[in-house]
Amino acid sequence: MLRDKNLIPLSHQHQHALALCVRLERAAQAGDVDVGAWQTEVRQIFDQEIRIHFEAEEKVLFPAAAQYPELRSLTDELLGEHGVLRGYFRRATESRLDSVGLQQLASKLSAHIRKEERQLFEGMQRLMGEQPLAALGKSLDKALAPAIQACSVPNPATRLRPRGRNNRSRS
Repeated sequence: MLRDKNLIPLSHQHQHALALCVRLERAAQAGDVDVGAWQTEVRQIFDQEIRIHFEAEEKVLFPAAAQYPELRSLTDELLGEHGVLRGYFRRATESRLDSVGLQQLASKLSAHIRKEERQLFEGMQRLMGEQPLAALGKSLDKALAPAIQACSVPNPATRLRPRGRNNRSRS
């Protein structure tokens, strides 16, 4: 199902977060995780976009979805996942995530995003009419406005390296 235009701003932010997850997973596979640099980048992305994204979902999206009995347990589950993910982000902010914790964050965040896209958004589009979706879109635009709309460029320590290069692990 095509994404409704009123949910696209959230989907775009999901793409940014998924890109972070993919880069982190590839760095881990290559044995090239500079823990300090990754924690800094995770903290920056959380502060600039993900924190605001979570708040918009919790104050606007989840309550709208929870009006539909079919989506209530899913929104409760997603809200719980926000709490778990915030714990990982808090640990990154406090420089307490090791390479395993960073990999867990990437895995959990990726799974959470896919659940929102494939289950919540699809369900909302199926159940909500055009007018409720349009009203939701306006509310989301306001809630997401504080997010920095700049493209975050990885710092040199978190950029993916060409395959075949002799990479070393840094913890």
